[in-house]
Amino acid sequence: MQPQGAFFVSLPHLGPILFWLFTRYSVTDWCKGLRTLSWCPPYKTVLLVWTTIYSLMGYASYLVWKDLGGGFKWRLALPLGLYAFQLPISWVVLMLFLEAANPGLALLTLLLLYGLVVSMVLVWHSINKLAALLLLPYLAWLTVTAVLTYRLWRDSLCLMAQPQPTGEKGS
Repeated sequence: MQPQGAFFVSLPHLGPILFWLFTRYSVTDWCKGLRTLSWCPPYKTVLLVWTTIYSLMGYASYLVWKDLGGGFKWRLALPLGLYAFQLPISWVVLMLFLEAANPGLALLTLLLLYGLVVSMVLVWHSINKLAALLLLPYLAWLTVTAVLTYRLWRDSLCLMAQPQPTGEKGS
């Protein structure tokens, strides 16, 4: 691997590192309280999966960059442009998902991200099959994340319909 490979593998981690620096004390209650799901993965598992996915995605982007000749050539515009567009969106999804302040917005953003990653797989497949295959765990995790986010969104809509505790009525 060329020295640029380390840059490509490290770049996707920039957003989560900045996110952690600013929110490290506010995500401790993730997936708890009224929104608890019995199948919700632990916070540390989520971080481990995202770290792995970002490393795979970064390495895949390096493979595409290398196979297209490196540098800043015009033929890199579409394959790496898709990557450059989806990367900050994936950071936003991570923030919206972990904070879960607005699961509806997180779900919409996830659907956009899912479409972008599918586009990357289709475009990258003709350039480097391994790079396209390295994105499949990303798609699988986005599917899990979308299901979790949908459930959080649905539960947040149903809060009004859930029975509310009432105080004792006096005679």
